[in-house]
Amino acid sequence: MHSMLLPRLEVCVSSLTLDDHPAVLEIARGAEVTLDPGSLSAPHALIWVARSTDEAVLGFLLAWELAGELEVVDLVTRASARRRGVARALLGALLGRARARRTPLIALEVRRSNHPAIGLYRSSGFCVIGVRRDYYSAPREDALLMQLHLDPDTGEVRACEDEPELDR
Repeated sequence: MHSMLLPRLEVCVSSLTLDDHPAVLEIARGAEVTLDPGSLSAPHALIWVARSTDEAVLGFLLAWELAGELEVVDLVTRASARRRGVARALLGALLGRARARRTPLIALEVRRSNHPAIGLYRSSGFCVIGVRRDYYSAPREDALLMQLHLDPDTGEVRACEDEPELDR
């Protein structure tokens, strides 16, 4: 069995607006992601949406910007738009922000079984640095802790390697 490559979608990434809240909450529900509506207006929250050319919201990224670092909380794409460049565009916006602000570290947790997301993160320079056992529920599953380090002077991704015993 081979997978068919889907054409990339043309998307525009922009900050969340009040009008986007219903679409973001719907996308979160569709992906079984619990999203606290209050987090959409938290002062340390960065929230971007990816829109199609017809302005439909196709995905969103929620990150916390705290203590000079970024943490990806949620990166979710509408089911019909997955594997078509939406998450990559959103992650690219976050990396652009990190470079502009000279942020040295971006961290995240991802389900061990979420191979498409892990592949995206690795291709962007993230590496596995730890495991949180039984972090997720429904179903119960480990989280891989991943980090990306940026050179604060150049903005270049600093190469890293997965901790081999953790990536199993």
